[in-house]
Amino acid sequence: MKTGFFLPEKRIDVFAALGNVMRNAAAGVTGGHAGQFAGLIEALHLSNPWFTPENVRRALGAIGNALTTEKLKRWLSEYPMLNDDRKPSTVGVVMAGNIPLAGFHDLLCVLITGNRLQAKLSSKDELLMQAVADTLISIETALKDYIELTPGTLSGFDMVIATGSNNTSRYFEYYFRNVPSVIRRNRNSIAVLDGTETPEELELLGDDIFSYFGLGCRNVSKLYLPADYDIARLPAFWKKYESLREHSKYAANYDHNKAIMIVNRTPFTDAGFVILRNDTSLTPPMAVVNYEFYSGPGMAEKETVRLKNLLQCVTGHGYTPYGNSQKPELWEYADNVDTISFLLKKNLIR
Repeated sequence: MKTGFFLPEKRIDVFAALGNVMRNAAAGVTGGHAGQFAGLIEALHLSNPWFTPENVRRALGAIGNALTTEKLKRWLSEYPMLNDDRKPSTVGVVMAGNIPLAGFHDLLCVLITGNRLQAKLSSKDELLMQAVADTLISIETALKDYIELTPGTLSGFDMVIATGSNNTSRYFEYYFRNVPSVIRRNRNSIAVLDGTETPEELELLGDDIFSYFGLGCRNVSKLYLPADYDIARLPAFWKKYESLREHSKYAANYDHNKAIMIVNRTPFTDAGFVILRNDTSLTPPMAVVNYEFYSGPGMAEKETVRLKNLLQCVTGHGYTPYGNSQKPELWEYADNVDTISFLLKKNLIR
């Protein structure tokens, strides 16, 4: 019989409590459990320049806003199997570290299903993930036996979730070939504009593009525009991100990519902090946003269908609302693979 943390409602309570801690930390609270994150928010950029205080607060706030009792219950109500008795599996998770707390949703899925987490941390994000684990254990001491974080090699796992590049995914597929696995590859996100966007929506599109320096798979890297759309008007709505030019690493990428385009005589629109380029690729370099024109009704939608296996998120009218690409709900899974269903397939007690 399930007791304590093994009760589904108890797990919801624990993660709702974590959500409250994260919201407090993002808001600048330094007391209580939120203090676990206060120092990290201000110091992480010293070891990882991409993890600026603004971006760490952004990640904590986005996750914290998703971890409410109401949203957790809504999400998990779709999985009645969570109430069945099952043996805990040890789930190995290879975490990404491209943006703060990139591996959090996998941690959440493993623990909310009552399984044991064995996570290989990214060196870029190990301190923040350790703070999450420590906070969870402080909230619910039973989790001490269910969370193992390591920078080393995974071993003794029953299932695996691994996130990496297209190159590392081939290694993952071979290395984890004998266990049930979810292997994630490179994905990109796009925005489909129809020309009726309000100034407020175009400003929010800037959040989709530039939050986390554009390093996340949910950051918009390419725009699909109606024929004859004036691309030069867009940067005026993104002025709050002009300060990116003051970040040394971002500026170095901007300068480098601009120089290459000048040498190659590639046409581009220079906004002073971002380069807009007419190009079919979904994966421009940092500080570059690609765009492509479409013509005729339904053409952009056909393109999103054609590219669906390469896309993480699509923003625009009829898609994810502008400004929300990096604020996924709990039920919006990476690569559209239902992680909870995957984790519930094993070890049912009969």
